Amino acid sequence: MKKPPRGTAERIAKMTFASIYPLYLEKVEKKGRAKKELHAVIKWLTGYDDKKLKSLIDDEVTFETFFKECRLNPNAHLIRGVICGYRVEELEDPLIQKVRYLDKLVDELAKGRKMEKILRVDE
Repeated sequence: MKKPPRGTAERIAKMTFASIYPLYLEKVEKKGRAKKELHAVIKWLTGYDDKKLKSLIDDEVTFETFFKECRLNPNAHLIRGVICGYRVEELEDPLIQKVRYLDKLVDELAKGRKMEKILRVDE
């Protein structure tokens, strides 16, 4: 099992969701997907609705807080595959795994995967 470099977990924990959200949005919109779809993916994973998401962005919460306060979808373990060179299902650090779950879902959205597949509706 491949481990991220030392200090990666601490660095990711301190990053603000607000600093990464525009990159997620740009990535999906550049590929013809909508902000509404991005929010649906985030809501599926975290339980955050649009109002709460805006509040977390405005408050510039860290990824650590973002994931500590969420209700992670019980089917999140169905997210599998490689993102940033790591298999998400094999990541040992819980925070890094949650962040990579989100990265993987955003990547699937940007690649044109159907929403019901991204949201693991039929699995």
